[in-house]
Amino acid sequence: MRPTKKVSASQTEQQYILRPAHINPYGRLFGAQLLKWIDEVAGIVAVRHANAIVTTAAIDNLQFKEPAYAGDLIVLLGRVTYVGRSSMEIRVDTYTEALDSTRKHINRAYIDMVAINDEGKAIEVPALELETEEQRIEHEAAVKRKEMRKQRRLEDF
Repeated sequence: MRPTKKVSASQTEQQYILRPAHINPYGRLFGAQLLKWIDEVAGIVAVRHANAIVTTAAIDNLQFKEPAYAGDLIVLLGRVTYVGRSSMEIRVDTYTEALDSTRKHINRAYIDMVAINDEGKAIEVPALELETEEQRIEHEAAVKRKEMRKQRRLEDF
């Protein structure tokens, strides 16, 4: 029987302070820097879920909602939303955090990761155990995103 893992078992939170090297010529967080951090957090979540080496298969969605500036505290929260046989969809939400600990949502991304063996071949990962209504709703949306990705691949889009 295929083992299962809870969403909470692999959930990850990472923080960064924005420094001048992270800022673009317009004084805002450089999108490629944020993408790097998102990919790292997604990778950590996927490794924790799969207990295996993983690789990024696709970045399905990346929505910049608000800017961030030098000195801002950036918080990334990652969690598994869907698991196939060897693939996992990871949701990463990014926030700025004020000195009073309030957070403002600035980005959401969905990343597809695949567990692989030492030869680079896909391997099976534990199934996802959904515990909350929010997790079930997110999982249903992930199934729809998976179907859209499949359709886009068929259309070579």
